[in-house]
Amino acid sequence: MPLPFLTADRDLDTVAADTAALPHDEPDHWRRPYRPGPWRVGAAAVLLLLASFVLLSAMIIAMAGSLPGGAACAAVGALMIALALRLLRVGLWVSTQGLRQVNLLRTATEPWSAIASVRTRQQPVRWLGLPRTVQGQALIIERTQGEPLRTLITDRNGDFLSRPEAFERAADVLEAWAAEHRG
Repeated sequence: MPLPFLTADRDLDTVAADTAALPHDEPDHWRRPYRPGPWRVGAAAVLLLLASFVLLSAMIIAMAGSLPGGAACAAVGALMIALALRLLRVGLWVSTQGLRQVNLLRTATEPWSAIASVRTRQQPVRWLGLPRTVQGQALIIERTQGEPLRTLITDRNGDFLSRPEAFERAADVLEAWAAEHRG
């Protein structure tokens, strides 16, 4: 059985064609214009690891004969899994319909017609979402009416900490989406 991924004799043209980025065929689907960062993914992975231990505990408790205790542990494990998955979805999502801001417990959707501007600004920002603030850049989304949306993307959050080029790229993409669909 040949294992082409372990050998160097494969055709590099087919590899480049397989890894090429696909064009955005369906702009009506909600998509995040950046990848989740390593801090966010790491926190979700640790939470999923803890959930596996809680679910294993639930199984042991239930097999020992305490069904209510096992059910309570299973519910806590399921809640931890849901929290980890929601943590991975936090961020800004775009579509031709508008801009969706997904927080840990809440989601807000604004149509492009309600967005006045999307720009970056130097200001004090939270470090990894903790109460400590440091000087950094934040993506500010101003509405045509009302207050600006809560700042969700900064260069010090779980997606962009120690990746300033990824923050700049994501901010540019979000500004381009706003400029294209707002008018």
